[in-house]
Amino acid sequence: MGFLLILTAMENVSLWKLAGVFAKIGMFTLGGGYAMIPLIDREVVEKRGWLEKDEFYDILSIAQSAPGLLIVNISIFAGYRLRGRRGSVAATIGSCLPSFLIILAIALFFAGYRDNVYVDKVFKGIRPVVVALIAVPVVDMIQRSHLNIWRALLAVGTAAAIIFLKVSPILILLVLFVCFFCARYFGRRKQENKEKEGGV
Repeated sequence: MGFLLILTAMENVSLWKLAGVFAKIGMFTLGGGYAMIPLIDREVVEKRGWLEKDEFYDILSIAQSAPGLLIVNISIFAGYRLRGRRGSVAATIGSCLPSFLIILAIALFFAGYRDNVYVDKVFKGIRPVVVALIAVPVVDMIQRSHLNIWRALLAVGTAAAIIFLKVSPILILLVLFVCFFCARYFGRRKQENKEKEGGV
């Protein structure tokens, strides 16, 4: 249901405003990726009401599953939800352009300041802030995922396999995808057999 909502575009959001909001997100978020999620949530869901909370987390789930940068994927899906293909382009350009310009400026001018003691202290101070920005969406997603005992065991088991057994996350995703597909397929077959038996 959430995925179908994402594929349905709205037309009440200006492309310039959409690009501007995502440019603001791209410019003022440190750490990128997961650190951007609280700011996207605040700007797109809480402040402007462009997306519902559950709808935003549906987009986040799909963006995490798709290949590529998380912020780019979120921009594409959220932009498409709000203004179709043009919205995807506007949101993606908005989110990527500030980062590109900032990185370009750093590459041009940072070499002369990288050994500066004050610059070093600034970057050391930024690190715990980035950790907090990443922790906030993790806690929020845990609260909204309606964990039961089996989902919690799956989450803990997956984390343990990655951390302690050094299992590739790609392998875990492929195994889970196959298991989910088989469960859906055999569940549907079982339901169809029950309906046939009931009809007879």
